Amino acid sequence: MGEAATRDVPESRGALIKRIDLRMFSYPMVGVGPGGIDMPEGKGSRARIAVRIETNDGAVGAYVGGQANSLAQAATCAKAVLGKDCFAREQAYEDIRRHLRKEDRMGAGVIDCALWDLAGQRLGVSVAQLLGGARRSVKAYASTWFGGDGGGLSTPEAYADFAEECYEMGYRAFKMHGWSDGGIEKDIGAVLELGKRVGGRMALMHDSACSFKTFADALAVGRACDEAGFFWYEDPYSDGGLSAHSHRRLRELIKTPLLLGEHVRGLESLATLVLADGTDFVRADPDFDMGITGTMKIAHFAEALGLDVELHAPGPAHRHCMAAIRNTNFYELSMVGPSRGNFNAPVYTCGYSDALDDVSADGTFPVPEGPGLGVSYDWEAIEKMTTQHVTIQ
Repeated sequence: MGEAATRDVPESRGALIKRIDLRMFSYPMVGVGPGGIDMPEGKGSRARIAVRIETNDGAVGAYVGGQANSLAQAATCAKAVLGKDCFAREQAYEDIRRHLRKEDRMGAGVIDCALWDLAGQRLGVSVAQLLGGARRSVKAYASTWFGGDGGGLSTPEAYADFAEECYEMGYRAFKMHGWSDGGIEKDIGAVLELGKRVGGRMALMHDSACSFKTFADALAVGRACDEAGFFWYEDPYSDGGLSAHSHRRLRELIKTPLLLGEHVRGLESLATLVLADGTDFVRADPDFDMGITGTMKIAHFAEALGLDVELHAPGPAHRHCMAAIRNTNFYELSMVGPSRGNFNAPVYTCGYSDALDDVSADGTFPVPEGPGLGVSYDWEAIEKMTTQHVTIQ
């Protein structure tokens, strides 16, 4: 092709982004006490970010997710994509990555997920279809709140009782978040009790959320996981999953596979951890790892090494990603417990749910159908709960 033909190619293949609306909102939670303890009479709150991206021809993409501490980063990302082609997600990813080079990039996820929703809305196809996915449902595991006195998960036996309840609902996998007080005796007791009661019937996981203080404590619980036949052992101690050397040593001393990466941000950092032999399973999260774009990059990296990637937390974007990822096992239905505390935002008008009791009899949740992420939001409710509002235009 000559120079003239090259000039005929339009600079923009889609509409241009003209406005991004960001809302931080807070909603009440019941059934959970301080420190994330499952507690029947507990009350708390959680903050999320709602994003609406509008193009110059009136198309809209939306997403609800993110963390309370990432609004400023999300606003920076919004400024980076303003005026750009609405389909240019790879360019947006690269521009955002540079704009947030001094930050942890947590604000990128909500913007990227909204861009994927926008693309699906404009083309009339789901995000799963855009990603090449064929899976219609995802197999879930019940991922608990933390243990504590006076709560629904106060003893090792209570964890096993709840696991059996989840099994009867259809779940075939169960992850315990133990006691976050730094001790290990009750965690070990719960691990062994779970192995005795539901081992062989459910895939079992342990996640201390980095509460163990020493390598010795992490090793002791890991050996209990070995005895109970656990599927994985996650984020054992207080380094936050960042020390590849110590986790490599832990992997050499226990049989249970490790899962790290929830606190390691983005493709390059996770790749460094994996290539240093710090983990067996790879973690990714559209909210934490630069959106659907970043999550799929991590999934493909893990696939190239023959490893599985496990997505952190639930949500519509997570389900669509899983529909297109071969090398993944379970959808994390968190945080759940006997008290039925639900930490997910009550903002859907389409019947979408991540509630414990809404699992299908076969232990799965559906991948939403319809354009984009396949969900609709109650914007009136979101506006009433809004605590901060930023518009970029």
